[in-house]
Amino acid sequence: MTRRIQSAALSLFGLLVVLSVGPAMAQMPPGDEPPPPPPPPPSAVGPAAPAPLPRSAEQLGQLVRRIALYPDPLLAQVLTASTYWDEIPEAADWARRHGYLRGDALAAAIQEDGLRWAPSVLALLPFPSVLDAMAKDPAWTEELGRAVLTQRAEVMDAVQGMRRDAYRYGYLRTNPYNRVADAGGSIEVLPVNPAYVYVPAYDPFVVFGPPPPGILVGGAVHVAPAVVIAAGFYPWGWAHPYLAWSSHLIYFDETPWGRGWANRVYYAHSYAHPPARQAGHRTERHEQRR
Repeated sequence: MTRRIQSAALSLFGLLVVLSVGPAMAQMPPGDEPPPPPPPPPSAVGPAAPAPLPRSAEQLGQLVRRIALYPDPLLAQVLTASTYWDEIPEAADWARRHGYLRGDALAAAIQEDGLRWAPSVLALLPFPSVLDAMAKDPAWTEELGRAVLTQRAEVMDAVQGMRRDAYRYGYLRTNPYNRVADAGGSIEVLPVNPAYVYVPAYDPFVVFGPPPPGILVGGAVHVAPAVVIAAGFYPWGWAHPYLAWSSHLIYFDETPWGRGWANRVYYAHSYAHPPARQAGHRTERHEQRR
């Protein structure tokens, strides 16, 4: 008799659970899943590693000099991608093997292959030479990433210091590719056409110092062929990326990028055009050129 009473009680409890949960599940549209939980607080991801020791202004100037003359949208991607320094070598290899792809075909390949690197790293796949340079000097890339995570304001100020030197000596000027402008005391380098991004090549030992007497400075900065950035790259931060120099903010999709040392483990930028992430392992889906 006791067992029958217990069994009846359990059955009644189960019925009550079904009745209470059923209406809530019935309200959920077919095929929809509940939203994922928010990222964990720092205390839930283990003890925090100590932040690197701060670098001096001179050290930061040496660190950023090789990228200081990059156009602002590309510089924003390099600075943020460097904070994922462990992903750079593999991304550089993928970019090298798929260097024959351009524009929409490249954007489609990134989607088809289910690449799961950070969006800032994916944003550099159209620039294999930039990724290759970062991969070949992993110590520099990691040092830059750590500086961006812990001293972003000072890093951006160091870039401005380098640009002011290059402008003072005549090496940084508006040209058919990039427009150099003074915006409230900060020097901006912006593509003349936002859809065409040119990577400058220069010798830091030349452009940040006074030219020898009688030497023309016009040929010190060269540019590689244009990289076309179309709407297909918007999910990886190419929807109006820019640097707000006075406030030391980096924007992607009109949203400030907020990754720092404390939240680097779980930070995810809020993109207006979020990148599509495929479940499972990455797979090479498109045909490669041999």
